[in-house]
Amino acid sequence: MPEYDITGLHHVGHLVGDPAAAVALYRRLGFTVPGMSYPALPGVPGGPPEPIGAGNTHVRFPGGFIELVTIAAGPGSVPPGARLLPISVPEDSLPGVLAAIRSTAANLSACLERFEGMHIAMFDSHDPEAAAARLTAAGVGHGGLHAVQRPAETSAGVRMLPVRYLEIDGPEPGRVPEGRIGLASDAPATDLVHPRHANGAVALTGCLLAVADDALRETEGRYAAYLGRSATGTATVRHFELGDATVTVAAASAVPDLFPGSGQALPLPSFLSSTVEVADLAETRDYLLSAGFAPAATSTGDLAIPASAALGMTIVFRQRNRA
Repeated sequence: MPEYDITGLHHVGHLVGDPAAAVALYRRLGFTVPGMSYPALPGVPGGPPEPIGAGNTHVRFPGGFIELVTIAAGPGSVPPGARLLPISVPEDSLPGVLAAIRSTAANLSACLERFEGMHIAMFDSHDPEAAAARLTAAGVGHGGLHAVQRPAETSAGVRMLPVRYLEIDGPEPGRVPEGRIGLASDAPATDLVHPRHANGAVALTGCLLAVADDALRETEGRYAAYLGRSATGTATVRHFELGDATVTVAAASAVPDLFPGSGQALPLPSFLSSTVEVADLAETRDYLLSAGFAPAATSTGDLAIPASAALGMTIVFRQRNRA
């Protein structure tokens, strides 16, 4: 088998306008979700920490997560009692870091203006340097590798873990037509603690991007360059297999067959759904029904909570080890 520098789906990002409503929704769906955190930096050297760019929280699984993201910048943009996470940056680096974060926040704000829903897909890479070099050689613009830290639950409590990431450029830096796309690489850690989800979810395993029918071939070509591999599937639905995860690009005309009765009508191109695997799909269905949801059966035998009931992103539940 060929050796790939992209090995999975690191995370997807659900961009929301009301973070409290989003956390409440995911908890009612049966996911374990911490409260929102807001990274903070001083606006000027020596000043008090202020929220910058965005706030987020993670629905964690082994090997991936769903990120709930909201825009937050400056005093008064964070709900009372929310958790600020001060970031330590050398004073001589502060202007550059602030500029990069504000650029990302501007991109996310533009995404949220399009619609509330999924706008972020980051792919997992075990060799980000090789991936960056391959993208450059293929003529794919990107912002280069950056290093940050994110909080993680470990057996010794919450600690900050290094993450390297890269954002792919489209017509604008750090943003392609469907949103924010890139790759990420976590530092190895053997003591991570992963929460149990009451709905039986055990893994993040996919996402689906819908495009205009006449843009399918061009979009498939872009993602083949991003991911370093070819797609398989039908004339209207193309799948990129990334180990245990799948990124699907579908023509808009195929969406009604994939999600019967979903009634989705988002601007194109747009990410329509994310997929999580569950230990027992029948038990997951019972849980969702008991929580007041009406999961719909998809054409592939999965269960879906439609975008209209999930803040703009269809959430698909799939049986683990499905034949």
